[in-house]
Parts: sequence; structure tokens; C-alpha cells
Amino acid sequence: MKIFHDWRGLPVDARGASVALGNFDGVHLGHAAVLRAAHAARPHAPRAVLTFEPHPREFFRPQDPPFRLTLAAERAAALAALGVDILYELRFDAALSYLSAEAFIAEVLHEGIGAVHLASGADFAFGHRRGGDVPLLAARVEALGMGLSIVPALTDAQGPISSSRIRRLLQDGYPERAAALLGRPYSIRGEVMHGDARGRTVGFPTANIPLGRHLEPARGVYAVTARLGVAEVKGVANIGLRPSFGGTETRLEAHFFDFSADLYGQELTVALHHFLREERKFERFDALKEQITADAAAARALLDAPSPARPYSTP
Repeated sequence: MKIFHDWRGLPVDARGASVALGNFDGVHLGHAAVLRAAHAARPHAPRAVLTFEPHPREFFRPQDPPFRLTLAAERAAALAALGVDILYELRFDAALSYLSAEAFIAEVLHEGIGAVHLASGADFAFGHRRGGDVPLLAARVEALGMGLSIVPALTDAQGPISSSRIRRLLQDGYPERAAALLGRPYSIRGEVMHGDARGRTVGFPTANIPLGRHLEPARGVYAVTARLGVAEVKGVANIGLRPSFGGTETRLEAHFFDFSADLYGQELTVALHHFLREERKFERFDALKEQITADAAAARALLDAPSPARPYSTP
């Protein structure tokens, strides 16, 4: 997949695509439906996505708590897995924020990337102060010779599938339900940092990943997996402040079963499969060690249990 950060001066082979529009935070099953619509309308055109980095909400409200399901690298990997050929990941800055909706259509979509077809959800908004909506898009793109598919929200028994709904599920401690809407387990990706090495003192060395701009899921202990090279390893992880040790920064600490290699400095993707218990403070070292041992055993049992495969929806 080719990635471009500007719509100006694109090479010829980066133009003429059928383009799905949106923020694509999480790259969930609803996003996959928009991608399918873009491809179905022009099956011989390159498959493309136009999105923004940072997320416009991060740009306009930097004081908000982190909310992202997928950061740029994770989102790109998920889109590539869905068969996207071109990713227009436009830098969202002051200049782009002031671009009017009409100028966005004419200068970015038509003249810049030369889209032959567009697809979006029914609630897609764009341009300065979100002045553009789907009716405006429909009126303008027809005049410019571009096609347009408006995709209704994908729904299940609980309602529309959306990034905000997935965020709530993760914050409430339901990673399995979030996975059902994502089409894959929810993952946190980041660089393994040096911690305080306390895990080694209880026989459970951990890989420590700061959450950074990721959404903070429910604090507590999870059964997890990670891909290390060609192998998938299983483990148990804590997300939270580590109150037993007076922690002040929320981070993910993962212990992988039957694995001992040095991971410091590596970028690691940890998938959350099951929420085991809430984070809590232990006054005694022995009690903490006993609980970690029990958590590890519970995580092993859950991860080793057979479960139906969850297919990753593709266009």
C-alpha cells in the first residue's frame, strides 16, 4: 500500500482511484462496508482511502483525554489488510482546517487526487467548520464527473456499529464485544520501554508500553496475545497505574508465557482478548504474587480454549 500525505503533486499512478472517505478510527466492520462500496462501484480502479492525521478532534481539542482506537501505523496496517492500494493520509493542520467544503471537493478530491468515485457514510462532514455534508458532496461531485456511493451505517441487534460504540465497550471492559465490531481483537501498538523491573522480582518479567494517544480501556488485567516475528505468543497484561507500586502513568505491562527474549526498543502490537479483573492495590507482596499467578493461569486457560474463528471482513 502506498501512503501519501499531500494531495498536491501526486504521481500519475496515485490518481484515478475509487476513494473511501472518513477518519477510519478503529477500521471496524462499518468502515469495511464503505470500502466494499467504493470497490464495487469501480472494481477496476485502485482502492483508496482518504483520511486525516492527526484526527481533527485531536487538532481542535488537544486538551481532551486520548481517544484514538488506532494510531496512524495501526490504521494503515488494518487498511492494507482490507486490500487498500493507496492511503491519502492528509496532514490535518490550520491550513486544511480553513479549507471550505467546496474547495475541498474541487481542489483535493477532483484536481488533487483525481478520484473517479467516492464512498462515505451518511454522516460524513468536511470542510471549514464542518460546512460540507453528503447532500453538498452529491451535488458537487456529479457536476465534476465523479461518482458517489453513500453507505448506510452497518447495524447489529444493538444498533449502528461505530467507533464511539467500540470505545465505550473497551472502557467498560468488554474486549470480546469490541472485537466482534472490529472484525479482529482490539490491539495497542507501541514501543517497549524500560520499566522499573518489578515484574522480575515476582517471576513475571513484563514488556511495558505507554498508552500515549491511545484510548485507555478499562483498567485491569487481560488475557492477551502478541506477534513476535512469525510466532504468536500468549500472555497476561495489566493496563493501569500499578497502584501497588505507586504508579502515576497509565501503561500496558504484558507478560508473555514461555518467552524470555529482550524486547526493549521494539515496536509491539498487543491484542486484548479477555478482561479478567479490575486493577486493585495489594498491601502485601505475597498477595500480589499469588494474584498474578492466578491471573496467568486464568489467561492461559482462556487463550488455550477452542473458539470459533472470527473472519476479518474484506471488500
